[in-house]
Amino acid sequence: MNPLQKRLIAEGIKAAVKNPRLASTLLKPLRARIKKGIMGAQPTNLPYLTEIKTQFLVNLFEQSAKSIQKGYFSPEYAERVRETLVMDGFLSERRPKVRKEYEDKYGIEPPSFCLISPTQRCNLKCTGCYAASESTTPATLNYEVFTRLLHEMRDLIGSNFIVISGGEPFIYNSQGKTLLDAVEEFSDMFFLVYTNGMALTEETVERMAKLGNITTAISVEGYEKETDARRGKGVYAKIMDSMERLRHHGVPFGTSVTATKNNVEILLTDEFYKHHFEELGAVYMWMFHLMPIGRAKDTMDLMISPEQRVALYNQWERMLFDKKYFVGDFWNSGAAAYGCIAYARAGGYFYVDWNGNIMPCGFVPYYKDNLYDLYREGKTIADALMSDLFVRGRKWQHEYAYHQAQPHNLLAPCSIRDHHKNFRENILDNSAKPEDENAKAALEDPEYYKRLVEFDEELEKLTQPIWQERYLKGLKRTSR
Repeated sequence: MNPLQKRLIAEGIKAAVKNPRLASTLLKPLRARIKKGIMGAQPTNLPYLTEIKTQFLVNLFEQSAKSIQKGYFSPEYAERVRETLVMDGFLSERRPKVRKEYEDKYGIEPPSFCLISPTQRCNLKCTGCYAASESTTPATLNYEVFTRLLHEMRDLIGSNFIVISGGEPFIYNSQGKTLLDAVEEFSDMFFLVYTNGMALTEETVERMAKLGNITTAISVEGYEKETDARRGKGVYAKIMDSMERLRHHGVPFGTSVTATKNNVEILLTDEFYKHHFEELGAVYMWMFHLMPIGRAKDTMDLMISPEQRVALYNQWERMLFDKKYFVGDFWNSGAAAYGCIAYARAGGYFYVDWNGNIMPCGFVPYYKDNLYDLYREGKTIADALMSDLFVRGRKWQHEYAYHQAQPHNLLAPCSIRDHHKNFRENILDNSAKPEDENAKAALEDPEYYKRLVEFDEELEKLTQPIWQERYLKGLKRTSR
């Protein structure tokens, strides 16, 4: 993209921020620009894959414009988003230079972002929590180490987008510093924070509104009954209060949903999405399928079935194309990301937990390197991303889909969930350490292995026809 094109895009976005009604006028040229960029960047020419990726990004723009029009997304906040995500990110002059230096030095393109869980401590104790968090799990990342990693993400890797999880991020405290202190210190970066919403007080939301470089994805399980059943009595009502505070101060937010056998039928209804996007004012929704790690290792029966996953995929497509909602399903949206985004691949990410352990993904609880050890040895985060665990993961990604003109089934993109047998045989090895006792026990449990492999085999049978017909042959899907 040349300087003139960048300037035109920047001015167009600025005009839309000041006058949201212009957003619809800009949508057509924006779609064309996004589509052209996607076609130029991907190694294959599968029309349906291009349409999926284009619509995915366009929907985020549309939902943001709607929120601005409703007053849920203040113009001042929108301007800060434009500055951090667009000007300091997408249109940055400096960022490509940093990323090119990384590529020249290490021989691979750097990842796009990092997921950090700065504390394991949480004010809830949810059934099947992937992090096994509660109030008695005090592990917390030292603030100096936390911010050193942020410096490296920006200045070594060339990323200005950080995802924060937990534990509960808004109760993080180290050396008298909180999460919002880090957000303020790194004002040229943008933070997406997964939260249970309990700590979004009036004071916290007011500060978020002033900072303008943070958004929250608030966890729900459905409606009040489902959310309180998994998270605790009265939690849903408090979430509604937090959302009202965010709307009042014009701070955009989204929701985060974990699909289980207990709530999947609700997630298959249009009303659920309408409630969140049209009534509650969510800009985006992230969906995760219960993964049997952390406390969920002992709740495998809560996992959705392969049949339910396919039903959720079809629902995701409908929400994407027919309703124009921005729903990112961590597994079913694999095509939009060109497959698995773990292992610090280009366009992807890696994960650092509250102990400083550096893992390929939030759902791959095994590591080779630790942040504290690296820094003591005078190394950087880049050294960990070159470990054999990460290298083997990227090798599989490239062979399976990422660099392939004819990718394999992107409806089964996950290395550990959808290809567990291959993960255990060809990616994980004995030198990788489990994040916790639950991850260790999973490796020693033959029933755990058997059930995941059986899940994968059935999923492949169910999704391969969809992949063949819609993506490879380009047959039209049918709207319901």
